[in-house]
Amino acid sequence: MIKVKVRLRPIVSKINLPTVLKTTILPGDSIERLFIATQVGEIFCIGNGVIRTFLDIRPRILKLGISSGGYDERGLLGLAFHPQFYYNGLFYLHYSVAGTQGSGALPGAFESFKPNPCDPNTLNLKWINRDIQYDHIDTVEEWILQSNGQPQKRRTLLYLRRPFLNHNGVNSLNFSPETGKLVVTTGDGGSGYDPFNLSQDDMEMAGKIIEIDVAKNTYIDNPPVVTRFNELPVPIQETLTVIAKGVRNIPGISFQRYYNQYIKYVGNVGQDLVESIFSFVHYKPIPVTRLVQGILMNSEPDQEGFINFGWRGWEGAFPTSLIRSCSANSTLDEKTIAYYDEAVITSVQRLQPLISYFHKDPRSDKFGATALTGVQPYMGNQIPELTGSVVFTDLARNEESQPPVRGVLAYTRVRTDCKLNDFSVIETDYNFGSQSAYYVSLGTNLDQTRLYLGVYGSMKVADFNQGTVYEIVP
Repeated sequence: MIKVKVRLRPIVSKINLPTVLKTTILPGDSIERLFIATQVGEIFCIGNGVIRTFLDIRPRILKLGISSGGYDERGLLGLAFHPQFYYNGLFYLHYSVAGTQGSGALPGAFESFKPNPCDPNTLNLKWINRDIQYDHIDTVEEWILQSNGQPQKRRTLLYLRRPFLNHNGVNSLNFSPETGKLVVTTGDGGSGYDPFNLSQDDMEMAGKIIEIDVAKNTYIDNPPVVTRFNELPVPIQETLTVIAKGVRNIPGISFQRYYNQYIKYVGNVGQDLVESIFSFVHYKPIPVTRLVQGILMNSEPDQEGFINFGWRGWEGAFPTSLIRSCSANSTLDEKTIAYYDEAVITSVQRLQPLISYFHKDPRSDKFGATALTGVQPYMGNQIPELTGSVVFTDLARNEESQPPVRGVLAYTRVRTDCKLNDFSVIETDYNFGSQSAYYVSLGTNLDQTRLYLGVYGSMKVADFNQGTVYEIVP
């Protein structure tokens, strides 16, 4: 693939960790403005070089970084503007609710769980006592920009109880241009290796891609806090369909127009081996009412055309593996298939990734990955080498080198034959100096002709004001 070089043009700096970068046109306005949502709960609006606060919900957000040494994956994680936002002022938020901190679903540090293939107990854990053994509660809400310019909450669509602090999704709310529905991407609930196998369980809301028909009014202003679809009141069930399962953690879904249909792109953050990007055009979502009916009737609904990314049996193109380190020589590290039976069961049902890229890669023109943080199609012609391609970001180069840390920008192309594709690193000439530069988010404008990159100087959300948002330019 051809080498591409770009510049990074700073738009705004010294902000908190930018989790979502989107553009829209405000009611009565004529220009598209960039909106930046930060993990701590601010939403900024930028137009004509002026930055102003659109909404500040910091008091509504859980206190971040306290229980985990400053690192956190909770907070304000999703922002989406209704396709008719210019006319109706509706927008949607996903965040972790203040005052809902629990003790977690398993004892120990949040990522300490590892399955032991020799111990069946570790392979068949169940999440019990959910009403007291959980980490926090997430909410998905509908808001309206009132005629006086003040945003106001209208209703709560979902309350989700989450087992651990990590894997809640990020850039988790996007509207489908095909169906007009709000697409919610939830991670598997966290820890590591999906201890309760929530992502493959059809009844669990964790580890899924869910569509909400926001045009349907359920007349339920305060829905119950749930973890499973069958715990939802029927009017809410009737607004939901499930597009996919087998998700580990996910930096949103994006849509690329291809003739008269859309290619969907989904990144699945990996465990120990690979990061993966999946693409699909055709899919058959399953109504939640049918899933629940299947449980009641003890029958499995038809899953033909239903998307399965394969986790936890598969990590991208590979069976999920535990790495046993060889301290004398790391080239002799042993990889053991963690969930052999599940890898077999899901081997045929799962979707093959468009690309998988590796946490360790000996090739000189590639890089060692840490975590996928954004996937966006680029349809502009300012950077002609990238036109029609899929650009993605990784948090940080995983190289055995000294700091400072650098994130990675790369791209791949669609393959119509559905085979695994290669990717190429995009070179940037930006000088970050001695500062770390974690690439934490990737965004685009409405017609996907501009790309925006969110960078942070620390891995810790509790280290404030270290964020910069750039436009990626030729």
